Amino acid sequence: MGALRSLIRSLIRLERVLDLMERVLGERTGRRAEPEMFQRHLAARWAVAHGAGRLIPIVAPDPFDLEDLVGVERSVTRLVDNIEQFVEGYTYNHTLLYGDRGTGKSSAVKGLLSRFGGRGLRVVELHKDHLEDLPDVFDQLRELPWRFLLFCDDLSFDSGDSRHRELKAALQGSLVAPPSNVCLVATSNRRHLLSESMQDNQAARLDEAGELRLGEGVEEKLALSDRFGMVLGFYSFNQATYLEIVRHYANKAGVESDPEALKLSALRWALDRSSRSGRTAKQFVDDLAGAQALDRNRAR
Repeated sequence: MGALRSLIRSLIRLERVLDLMERVLGERTGRRAEPEMFQRHLAARWAVAHGAGRLIPIVAPDPFDLEDLVGVERSVTRLVDNIEQFVEGYTYNHTLLYGDRGTGKSSAVKGLLSRFGGRGLRVVELHKDHLEDLPDVFDQLRELPWRFLLFCDDLSFDSGDSRHRELKAALQGSLVAPPSNVCLVATSNRRHLLSESMQDNQAARLDEAGELRLGEGVEEKLALSDRFGMVLGFYSFNQATYLEIVRHYANKAGVESDPEALKLSALRWALDRSSRSGRTAKQFVDDLAGAQALDRNRAR
């Protein structure tokens, strides 16, 4: 009997060791995404640990309503049409959203998930530091039955940064094409993604026919952006548009305020932050709505 108990304890310890080894190997070599992940979750991120990458579910993705994007309606409409084609299985374009900070680029991508998540769209976040893993990410998503936005936020490259070549090859140029169920969407403050210098522009020349030829450095910088089939601008707002966004969020939040007082307060808020963006408008209304709710609670 004693020998049997000893054997059982040994088997239990062995099972624990095997479980630990399995977890370590999974971290070291990466794990393939299980279909159940995207049945339960609308979004995931590509995470790298110990040199191996794997998809980690985002349990509570930040929702956003595309109707809240005021002042950039034309770009949002074109983006939505492109993703509608993608979700329906028609031809589509990989997309670059560029423009000033706070104008709604990242929010637009969140809004796509809110609008199309129920129709099979999923979003996978990929940090630019992990662009060399693009082939592995493609391999993980290729056979899954959903449509994936592969989202790279705040994308730009400094001089000497070679990671942009991975993205350029993935978009067009590699023998291995991106899966048909993956659409790359990137946001950036830069139209051309790579930093430009005076030296790049000085390399431009006139050819024998008198036509302007860009230098190799400029051609290299333009080549990456040009491989996105759709490039949409999100431009900074004038004062009238900023105030329109403020009124939109104020009405949605149920803010009680005299229109003129709301206008003056919103302009002071923007002046303090040196920004008239959609983000600034939302932050102003959040502060005002919270203050009013607190005052009502104290008055009870």
